[in-house]
Amino acid sequence: HSGTTRLWCRRSPVPMARRILRLGAPIGALATGALAGASRKASSAAAPEHFDFLVIGGGSGGVASARRAAMYGKRVAIIERGPDRDQHGQRRGGGYGGTCVNVGCVPKKLMYTAAAHFEAAETAPGYGVEMGKPRLDWGALAAKRDAYVARLNGIYTRNLDNAGVTHVEGLARFVAPREVEVAGARYSADHVLIAVGGRPATPPIPGAEYCISSDGFFDLKAQPEKALVVGAGYIAVELAGILQALGSSVSLAVRGAGVLRHGFDPLVQEIINAEIPRSGTQLLTNTQVVAVEKDAASGKLTARLASGERLTSLDCVLMAIGRTPVTAELGLEATGVQLDGKGRVVVDEKQETGVSGLYCLGDASTSGFELTPVAIAAGRRLADRIFGGAADAKFEYANIATVVFSHPTIGTIGLTEPQAREAYGDANVKAYKSVFKPMHFALCEEEAKKPMAMKLVCAGEEERVVGLHVIGIAADEMLQGFAVAVKMGATKADFDHACAIHPTAAEEFVTMGPWGAKPDGQGGIVPTPVPKGR
Repeated sequence: HSGTTRLWCRRSPVPMARRILRLGAPIGALATGALAGASRKASSAAAPEHFDFLVIGGGSGGVASARRAAMYGKRVAIIERGPDRDQHGQRRGGGYGGTCVNVGCVPKKLMYTAAAHFEAAETAPGYGVEMGKPRLDWGALAAKRDAYVARLNGIYTRNLDNAGVTHVEGLARFVAPREVEVAGARYSADHVLIAVGGRPATPPIPGAEYCISSDGFFDLKAQPEKALVVGAGYIAVELAGILQALGSSVSLAVRGAGVLRHGFDPLVQEIINAEIPRSGTQLLTNTQVVAVEKDAASGKLTARLASGERLTSLDCVLMAIGRTPVTAELGLEATGVQLDGKGRVVVDEKQETGVSGLYCLGDASTSGFELTPVAIAAGRRLADRIFGGAADAKFEYANIATVVFSHPTIGTIGLTEPQAREAYGDANVKAYKSVFKPMHFALCEEEAKKPMAMKLVCAGEEERVVGLHVIGIAADEMLQGFAVAVKMGATKADFDHACAIHPTAAEEFVTMGPWGAKPDGQGGIVPTPVPKGR
């Protein structure tokens, strides 16, 4: 999700959706929302209620696919377990909108934006604006954030209603490849989509019960004064950065030599791993947390590291060490689908499982990209293929733009420079880069300035841009437009041919030297022709 969440409603010729509240739901399963339309009793197990399309999981991907199918006039139902918790109070289901809306992209971006206001107070004096030391009302921020999320939940359910999609609330379990049971009622369909997502992983260490996950971050009632975040991926980097920018004392423990070690260009890795400690976060590398202890009197935590070092007086230990698919409770043994070693459903490039009429997408599948927009697009293309007559419709799992809401932000699409050299050969790859301090910080004190770096990775004689990477202020906002160019197969000459917008940081991408030319291999340059036919 971007800074603006836009969800639209559509009136459908299909009758208004019927929401079925749970009957005899399992312990801990909470029914949510009011009854929309006429209530009816659950179907008997002997006569399952049949649909054209049945979606298991009310996250962004599942909802997008369900609504798309309804647009083709199909009879559609979606099953969502709701925002229930286990006996320890840990979340087991996100609710409508899934992880992204409830405990992911959306509330994270709101917390990131709060942190950005704190950072503005740091740079403002350079421009003669005295703001003083900011103070955070965590409780007020959390309340407004949660109210915003609740509004989105309502929009999701209203959009399902408007599309004519039946919602069933409860935990689905397969009894046949295309038939499930929910609290004693059975539902079947010609086509069934598994879109149940994932949940944060928990390490098997003593004291793991004292730790929180990225889900638990949004349950915090007060700002932790001292926090330890564990993990090297983007979730750990984002949450550690938010807490540090808001004034918490933060340590970030990683198993390897730094953060974002996989899938990011070396230029980005270099900048972010230097900026994290420079910004005030203690970066602990080549280590692991082996145990967490809790003082009964004070409630403070102590984390013991593999090195023997102990971090004491912690208010929070946040584990962001990866995610696992929520497939174990689905009864998939009744379907014949294959699972990989992590419990993900094995699918092909069309989301097909190999079992007729059974599909899977998103974090619960082996598609490989745990991103909300990917699940949404894949879900829509799946419905287009099944119900819209587009026989070849599928999401293209290549050149997928993504951002990290770190400090500063990161944007990336396509191949890293090492990946490009492996794919095309050293002689066929040229990388153009620029590292600078953006004009935004021109009048600020040196310690308040954040770096910026950009790289174009080009391949072949035509210098097609096969990778684009940026770290710095507004990287998240500038990437989307450049992503369109990369998807269209733009070349370095195409970038040069676009007139720069001055003064902006983004203009660096269209002015990288030699502008409008290429090295001639002898210390000089040769002009590149103006692109034609674009």
